[in-house]
Amino acid sequence: MKRSMRAMVLTAPGATLEERKVLRPEPGTGQVRIKVSACGVCRTDLHVRDGDLENAKLPLILGHEIVGTVDALGADVSLHKPGDRVCVPWLGSTCNNCFYCLSNRENLCEHPLFTGYTVDGGFAEYTVADQNYVFKAPEGYSDVELAPLLCAGLIGWRSFKFADLKAGQNLGIYGFGAAAHIITQVALYKQIKVFAFTRPGDLAAREFALGLGAAFAGGSDEEPPEKLDAAIIFAPVGDLVVQALKCSRRGAVIVCGGIHMSDIPAFPYHLLWNERRIQSVANLTREDAEEFLALAPVIPVKTSTIEYPLIRAAEALDDLSHGRFSGAAVLLI
Repeated sequence: MKRSMRAMVLTAPGATLEERKVLRPEPGTGQVRIKVSACGVCRTDLHVRDGDLENAKLPLILGHEIVGTVDALGADVSLHKPGDRVCVPWLGSTCNNCFYCLSNRENLCEHPLFTGYTVDGGFAEYTVADQNYVFKAPEGYSDVELAPLLCAGLIGWRSFKFADLKAGQNLGIYGFGAAAHIITQVALYKQIKVFAFTRPGDLAAREFALGLGAAFAGGSDEEPPEKLDAAIIFAPVGDLVVQALKCSRRGAVIVCGGIHMSDIPAFPYHLLWNERRIQSVANLTREDAEEFLALAPVIPVKTSTIEYPLIRAAEALDDLSHGRFSGAAVLLI
């Protein structure tokens, strides 16, 4: 007899998530079923809900920062066993056969599946996932503390690698939310100075950044006390690309860390000249996950979280959209 489970379901772009009883998923070949204990609430979930990211599976269970325990195995599973504490990120699977997969760029796969976007995610009591894209949970973190590392942390880490900074250099971070508060800790560990830029007037976010060790915290329309060697833009605001270029040194890279951004306005070429460059970040690789999940406990990265019960998932998304908290929101399942 098939059993049901509770899930928060998106039925159409722009709709409010609905609590529903749905069939508990059964793991297919190569899949594991996970009893979800915590799931982070990410800005990408907002973009999926609002229809900024098109072609989502509908109806859909959002959520791609999943922590839980392996509950059942499909056929031909060898990497995990029942009772394993595991985590699941955005990248759900890749084809392993296209040009990008064969050139070690699986994040650009032509036929991928994404957790909580093209396959159901973790805003539910159970989920299933491809065994090859499920990771052993690192020690030293509660389920709630771990959840934000699985997207805010992983995409932040990939963005940070593109910044390619050395000790003593300056990093500007625009949009001081979940990813920013994690990557600030990574940058400081590597002896890189952090300049934080928040929404104009958001004094709480500035205090949060300074409390983490940022050397400067101001509005996104302000200039830092020193020119930037690199900047990472987590806020989905195209105007910030131009602002970051204005604040950067020769040879700087401006990394766009979000999956969606408003249009970048026209700007004079001299802002880009002198070998400045703009770099987008797409998805993540399993190598990114392995690197960061090994590094985070060493630093150690501490996550600042606010907890919501599963039934308040829609409220958590709205609070994230309006910047009503610092750090990361996590659903308790």
